[in-house]
Amino acid sequence: MVKDLSVNLGGLRLKNPVIPASGTFGFGLEMAEYFDLNLLGGISLKGTTREARLGNPTPRIAEAHCGMLNSVGLQNPGIDALVGEKVPALRKIYDGAVIANISGFSVEEYAWNCEKAYACDGIDIVEVNVSCPNVHDGGMAFGTEPSSAAAVTKAVKEVCRKPVFVKLSPNVTDIVAIARACEDAGADGFTVANTFLGMRIDLKTRRPVLANKVGGFSGPAIFPIALRMVWQVSHACSVPVMGCGGVASARDVIEMMMAGASAVQVGSENIRDPYACRKIVEELPETMAGLGIDSLEQIIGTV
Repeated sequence: MVKDLSVNLGGLRLKNPVIPASGTFGFGLEMAEYFDLNLLGGISLKGTTREARLGNPTPRIAEAHCGMLNSVGLQNPGIDALVGEKVPALRKIYDGAVIANISGFSVEEYAWNCEKAYACDGIDIVEVNVSCPNVHDGGMAFGTEPSSAAAVTKAVKEVCRKPVFVKLSPNVTDIVAIARACEDAGADGFTVANTFLGMRIDLKTRRPVLANKVGGFSGPAIFPIALRMVWQVSHACSVPVMGCGGVASARDVIEMMMAGASAVQVGSENIRDPYACRKIVEELPETMAGLGIDSLEQIIGTV
């Protein structure tokens, strides 16, 4: 029997649930010469800010047990380059869901960027990264407090009528409270979750391995924690969730979906193996057969 990999994500029909996570797949164009991007259900593009950014000083990526640390610092060419160059070029070769990952350092910057993304025909979903520091509130990340995350969501929804998915930070004590505040403010869905704060020290130099000292920890080690958060948010809220965190195989995708994810993002595994997403898509039908699954959509939130 042919297996049905298609899923509904916020009103969009995806051919499968596999999506490279923002920051791990560039703007999609970088991988186009290596395999057919149209194998993917969607692509979450590199995080974008209002102005171009060079990012943090190096070293800003380091290996860690069962994962990696990164402190890239949102290096990107800016919102005008995204909507004027990157997305139009990608649309010439890719017909799946295009997800613009938007960052900002003030509520006004989030709204400005998302209004630009809304006006870009090639963008299907706006993914709002609330892990950025609020420059008007002492540097605390927007996503660590319900009212500030909701303020960003509300401002974005006022200028953007495309589906808005808020990418939640896991570095909080109660992710459900923040998710509910964002849903009340109009969020159409969530990406759960971003990277965890981590750190490693070089014993020889007695210095942190990252120039920024701390960075985002990702990889297989965080999968059980991310899975728990997907389960919590998907059961507490009525909008769809994209699961993200430590996903490295077709079985991980299915597990995320059973926990409640409508689609699943693959992050640091793309850094380790640039063909990871293609392999996962190819492995899904056989994995489904072995588990007695005919349709992925039927297993969403079954746990």
